[in-house]
Amino acid sequence: MVELRAEAVRWVDDEPFPGVVEVRFTDAAGRRWSLVDKAPVFDAQGALGPDSAYPLEVSAACVIIGSARLQEDGELVTVSIAPHGVAATDGRDEFTVRCDQLTR
Repeated sequence: MVELRAEAVRWVDDEPFPGVVEVRFTDAAGRRWSLVDKAPVFDAQGALGPDSAYPLEVSAACVIIGSARLQEDGELVTVSIAPHGVAATDGRDEFTVRCDQLTR
């Protein structure tokens, strides 16, 4: 599975267990998106917590669903962050991002 690089910006709440964190990333068009979900969805190592020093680099699991046009600075791809039920705060789960925002 592919991972979308993102940044955990704040601890939202301790409930539901094990706690909720806000994560942000910027798409290829420069729009900033916010994801709010349980901390382990973005951090399998357990580094995120209420007392962590934010921001912290994290990632969101995603799947590539299509290639977009080439830009001067590289290829764009459309990804879905829905594999683990994650969506942006407005419900959207598909985004066009730069290839360099992804890791394998």
